Amino acid sequence: MNEFGYIFIVIGLGADFIGMLSLLRMPDVYTRMQAAVKTITLGTCAIILGVLFSYGISEVGFKALLCIALIGLTAPVSAHALARGAHKSGIPLSTESVCDHYHHSIVPSGEEKGNA
Repeated sequence: MNEFGYIFIVIGLGADFIGMLSLLRMPDVYTRMQAAVKTITLGTCAIILGVLFSYGISEVGFKALLCIALIGLTAPVSAHALARGAHKSGIPLSTESVCDHYHHSIVPSGEEKGNA
């Protein structure tokens, strides 16, 4: 492995560590999810990019590129789906939250506007 690959792996491990700490530090499920998904996606992609730089364009490198693309596409979408499900099931925001824009787009009966 070359040094450039090691640098990206260390950066990725640092970002993953910060994402882990955000799970402990943030006040509610929504801010935890936002902070963790962003940092862990960045960290995991940096680790895989370090593997790509270490092995070059080969079978391992192609698989690393494929993993980066899949993580970049699926992690934000799954986090959005989990946050929306948590909000629809009634998990409250923390008391430090300033506003809830999504709350105003839902009819009190629980059905979304326009889906009559």
